[in-house]
Amino acid sequence: MAACVLLYWPNVVDYFRMFLVFAAWCFRDAPAVFILLYLAFVLLDDVDGWLARRLGQTSRFGAWLDVVVDNVGRGMLWSLLFEWGWLVSSLEWCVFVCNHSRGAEEWKNSFNRSPRLIQAIMADGFNSPLGVWVVGGLHYLPLCLYGHQTGAWTRWMGLSTWTQAVGILVLAAGRVLALCAEIWCVWTHMDQLIRNQPMEKQS
Repeated sequence: MAACVLLYWPNVVDYFRMFLVFAAWCFRDAPAVFILLYLAFVLLDDVDGWLARRLGQTSRFGAWLDVVVDNVGRGMLWSLLFEWGWLVSSLEWCVFVCNHSRGAEEWKNSFNRSPRLIQAIMADGFNSPLGVWVVGGLHYLPLCLYGHQTGAWTRWMGLSTWTQAVGILVLAAGRVLALCAEIWCVWTHMDQLIRNQPMEKQS
């Protein structure tokens, strides 16, 4: 049965997404190829979830793998963009550890006691207006920054600097909303660790 889960179609999609990340890294100095590979990596993120629900192939491993692949891909791109890009990736990995310590398949639905803003972001598995904005900021902000840095959006699409700046600001705002949720997740996990710390017996 374990081997069968490894070969679930949603997981196969995620294996292919990981391949796209490594392929994009190989073409990091060729913006045209890199953007196409990374964009395919991002777009396929919706396919694995759809397949899991459609085929009845949801699994704890699949929920875990999906986030791992997302973090590897975004971490790779942030590290290409800025020297401090590893900070963004480190925070995302920290949030991954905090959330998945309580069950990989349940983390999206574990925010019932969170502030309204966090609940609005997480509502229906990110399928809320704020949730879509946050996911856009997470996935597309680094890609837009890469296209801006390399001049790809100007050369290929004729986008003005002003248009690019507006797009980046909108996506950056979505990423800031994601940061709010990330801070809440880390803080909540830390609070649980402190509250559940067993008291040492005094001799």
